[in-house]
Amino acid sequence: MVAAAAGVSRATVSRVVNASPRVTESVVAAVNDAIARLNYVPNRAARSLASRRTQVIALVVPETTAKLFSDPFFASVIQGIAMALADTDFTLNMLISSETRSEKTRRYLLGGNVDGAIVVSHHSGDHSYAQLGQSLPIVFGGRPLLASESGSYFVDVDNAAGAAVATEHLASRGSRHIATIAGPQDMPPGLDRLVGWRHALALRGLDDSLWEVGDFTPESGAEAMRRLLARGRPIDGLFAANDQMAAGAYSVIHEHGLSIPGDIRVAGFDNNYFGSTAVPALTTIDQPSAELGAKMAEVLVKLIERQSVERVTLMSTRLVERASTAP
Repeated sequence: MVAAAAGVSRATVSRVVNASPRVTESVVAAVNDAIARLNYVPNRAARSLASRRTQVIALVVPETTAKLFSDPFFASVIQGIAMALADTDFTLNMLISSETRSEKTRRYLLGGNVDGAIVVSHHSGDHSYAQLGQSLPIVFGGRPLLASESGSYFVDVDNAAGAAVATEHLASRGSRHIATIAGPQDMPPGLDRLVGWRHALALRGLDDSLWEVGDFTPESGAEAMRRLLARGRPIDGLFAANDQMAAGAYSVIHEHGLSIPGDIRVAGFDNNYFGSTAVPALTTIDQPSAELGAKMAEVLVKLIERQSVERVTLMSTRLVERASTAP
């Protein structure tokens, strides 16, 4: 009907709808006028059959619902992905996939329902979907934990470098007994941020035995801080592997009658509202979560369109100085 109204062939209408440069401006105007008069909307199902694409991207989050909605990291990453896809024809579907039903997620991904997937999690389970990359374009948020998964496409920040910068900042402000609350050691961010802390201490010739592990929640940060203080050893600096654990540590430091930064200087990692609303405000490492999400979407779209992209994209971090590390 559009072709008849515009006086052109159906193939020409298709070229106009798909923004082909091989159509003159006058023909484009005639076709668009016919489209407007007839209220024509392209049929997604029919276009998918013709192009063999669904125009759908899956966002897979291998975490519990509680973790997803309580961690500001995920909200920021998802916002970045959504913004990057806003000006494309792709629709974003989110799948919250626990390990108990991961096979269901895999069947969905391989069932012709999506053109590609972005997998985002704090956990090493991120790359449990790596084997699907042979059949489906997949981009991961964060590096793989296992060497066998090193062929994945992923976007990440330099966690070790960021942790080293935060620790060195504490040392530069006069702290000499710097503890850390590390993230889980089966997760790349937990591992890498512990490595960065140790590296900075080694350069200064400082002790690196003051460390405990949390699970990136405020509650775990509080428990880890209690264990550190129970050792009875001097602590005048603390690097927490994320702002949530730093917030938990704050409460325990205050419970013990200690002040921040007077007795213990504290630095975190993430730069979210846990740090900015803490009292005193938390010095932290800013990782550009929204930009991470946007970059993941950008890499995935290029993979879907069979463009050449780097397998590894590392984004930089920066130190945000606040009152918790004042001299």
